[in-house]
Amino acid sequence: MLRSVRDRVLPDRQRRLLGDLAEDLDLTSGDTRAKQSAFWTMLTLSAVIAAGGILTDSTATVIGAMIIAPLSTPIMGIALGAVQRRRNGAVTFVVLGCLLVVTVGVLFSLVVPRTYDLLSNSQISGRTSPGLLDLVAALATGFAGAVALARKDVAAVLPGVAIAISLVPPLVVVGVCLGQAAGWLALGALVLFLSNLLALVFAGMVVFAALGYGSAEPEGAALRPLRRVYVMVALLLTAVFLPLAANTVTVVLLNIWTARVENAAEAWLAGRPGASVTSVQAKSRTFYVYVRSPAGIPPVEDLLADLEGKVPDGIPIVVDTTTGQSIQAGRVGG
Repeated sequence: MLRSVRDRVLPDRQRRLLGDLAEDLDLTSGDTRAKQSAFWTMLTLSAVIAAGGILTDSTATVIGAMIIAPLSTPIMGIALGAVQRRRNGAVTFVVLGCLLVVTVGVLFSLVVPRTYDLLSNSQISGRTSPGLLDLVAALATGFAGAVALARKDVAAVLPGVAIAISLVPPLVVVGVCLGQAAGWLALGALVLFLSNLLALVFAGMVVFAALGYGSAEPEGAALRPLRRVYVMVALLLTAVFLPLAANTVTVVLLNIWTARVENAAEAWLAGRPGASVTSVQAKSRTFYVYVRSPAGIPPVEDLLADLEGKVPDGIPIVVDTTTGQSIQAGRVGG
């Protein structure tokens, strides 16, 4: 059955030759000078573009950086090298490339004021709190990228894969957050990058092994047991899975508790004409209830009493009130 599925997804007539695939993914073979020059040039430019797009909160600019970023090439090279059980230098390019992008992020952070709220920037906040869905999407994207590389007829989807499997922007966010001394935010962005990297490597190994790209072992190659590589990648994926799962559970619980606080606050204000809850937000382990009321609010103790048992004990509740009044101004032109 598995063979039938493989033949349907990766038909023999559309499979690329191993030599062609290795030529694309191995930066240490063929015209190495041209390959490596192009890799470092495009990676540097993509890092600069991503940093500019992130700090200006420009989604279009960040997408452009994703498309031209070449970091997925050595990452897929890691997968191919693991299946072939030989070292091809891909790990070195990935590590040095990551350091380069993070350094660019740190340098760009120097123009950001220390008082700047990083989480107010959607390009940063969206990459510092990854969840399980990010890992699932990364795995699916990794398989799409590996299949596109292995087939002759679907290479056109690779730009879409580059956009979906965000690699350079999370690393830039790591650098920006480190430059702003926001260690926890930098860690969140790093976990997102690692989950994407490991998903690419895992998916690439599965697809390349299924195609038999690892059957031939070149003479003099430094061999490593393939089973150990799979075990290592699985362990790393598990290590990434745990914080992603914990963060997902935290987000789900916060959403539930926020809804309960909002419902309790609306019931608390029900007896006050014109009073309303404008929003409820969870920030730094505190719930902020924003209230608009033209004539004061009921005793806050009533709200706290209603929330007992609905949210964990000890969580601070802050009520922020704004006095507001509706005025019938008349009709335009009347």
